[in-house]
Amino acid sequence: MLFTPRTPRVVAARRLQRRRERDTTGRFLAEGPQAVREALGRPGTVLELFGTPAALDRYADLAATAARDDVPVSEVTDDAVAALAETVAPQGLVAVCQHLDVALTVALSRSPRLVAVLADIRDPGNAGTVLRTADAAGATAVIFTGDAVDPYNGKCVRASAGSLFHVDVVRERDPAATLTAARAAGLTVLAATGHGDDDLDALADAGRLAAPTAWLFGSEAHGLPAELAEAADARVRVPLHGRAESLNLAAAAAVCLYASARAQR
Repeated sequence: MLFTPRTPRVVAARRLQRRRERDTTGRFLAEGPQAVREALGRPGTVLELFGTPAALDRYADLAATAARDDVPVSEVTDDAVAALAETVAPQGLVAVCQHLDVALTVALSRSPRLVAVLADIRDPGNAGTVLRTADAAGATAVIFTGDAVDPYNGKCVRASAGSLFHVDVVRERDPAATLTAARAAGLTVLAATGHGDDDLDALADAGRLAAPTAWLFGSEAHGLPAELAEAADARVRVPLHGRAESLNLAAAAAVCLYASARAQR
């Protein structure tokens, strides 16, 4: 029999759409074949896989991987997937995953060369996109600090396009502690801000981006808190050569992270 929206396991999984339930259980939902594939690539992460018969047939390799790893694979109705998914047109697969949190000290003990720090970023789409960009640029850790969004928010998970499962995800409430630990690990802290004293191109030309770096990004609406920007080793602006007033957060993060990635290589 197929599980329905009223099946207890589906009901329990659906509760994970709420942050309080995610925090209490240490679990979250990953929706769609891309996210499921990347989650299964990190052994021990997926706790259960829900799928419609059509989706489990189409993505038989994912169902086989789950079964091989002793992950329960549960067939569900289209209505059940619609209840679990948060998109308008779900793709038929939803995985229950356990939190991936890595302690700040552990993430920084691995001698990272590039880290992204998301301070007070509350928009889950922006946070997930920056996480995805950081992964693509070669960052090994993404740190959520201050009043940052929950990295396991459904929109953030989807926006990361699977990158959530590739990097060390750190949640550290205290931004000051984050910066102190980053410096202790040998990282230069660069704050990305539209009104920074240092020009990104000038830093690159001077060879200052080749060092191990933690890039500090603030919310798109309010930017970095002044005291946090002042605590960085430098405040860096992305040069605007045209008439645009500014870049959005995701675009600015991509420019900064790739500038460091290029210099470090």
